[in-house]
Amino acid sequence: MRFRARLGALAAATAVAATTAFGVGQATAEHSVPHSDKEIPNLTQVQDRIKAYYGDTVTADGEHYASPKSNYARQVRGIEAKAQRYLDSAARHHGGSGKPAIVLDMDDTTLLTYNFELEIGFAFDEKAQDAYLKSHDMEPVFGMDALVNRARAKGYEVFFVTGRKEAQRDWSVRNLKNVGYDVPLDRGHVYLKDKEHPPAYLPCGSTCSTIEYKAGTRKHIESQGYDIVANFGDQHSDLKGGYANLTFKLPNPMYYLP
Repeated sequence: MRFRARLGALAAATAVAATTAFGVGQATAEHSVPHSDKEIPNLTQVQDRIKAYYGDTVTADGEHYASPKSNYARQVRGIEAKAQRYLDSAARHHGGSGKPAIVLDMDDTTLLTYNFELEIGFAFDEKAQDAYLKSHDMEPVFGMDALVNRARAKGYEVFFVTGRKEAQRDWSVRNLKNVGYDVPLDRGHVYLKDKEHPPAYLPCGSTCSTIEYKAGTRKHIESQGYDIVANFGDQHSDLKGGYANLTFKLPNPMYYLP
């Protein structure tokens, strides 16, 4: 399912660009089933455009990294600048019913998966993810470490709510710490999806959709006396469901998670 979602995202995210660049038709929301191959962006060309957007840089040992001078990095920094102004203002004038907090997703919101995605060819595999997280530290999304650390210094409590599985906790916490997220990373601040032993505060239990899991976890955080001033994610499913005063969507053309 996740691989199909990724392929769908690759096509959907570039449909407009494909029309301009390749001179072909485009499937619309009303016309979601293409009538011919001319309405489908070429997958190899889509991947090449994604690499260009991230400023693909290849090291001597063959690993791929995004460039801090890329259009992706430029777009991320523009979003961060708006978020920073909002958080600074909210810290000065916060009148919420609880202690101010921010919530962040992990993959492609705080940690950049680009190198991993290139390694697996955009075809998600759970075992490959386990092996990668165990042996690698992903780089922080450009500027997000500074934004998070500044928020903490301004008095915000910082929470991570990720769809990564509970078994990946130690690797995830190590990664966040090693790349400069200087915030509490205990179980009370880092939430991972535990299908084997789902928490009682999630009525959907082990069958939660992404929206149900993330919104339900934010509701739980607020029930502990926090006011979630901002929620950050790279998927719309990270942000839907309420329990945040404002949301910030980070760009991610590599995959789609409903």
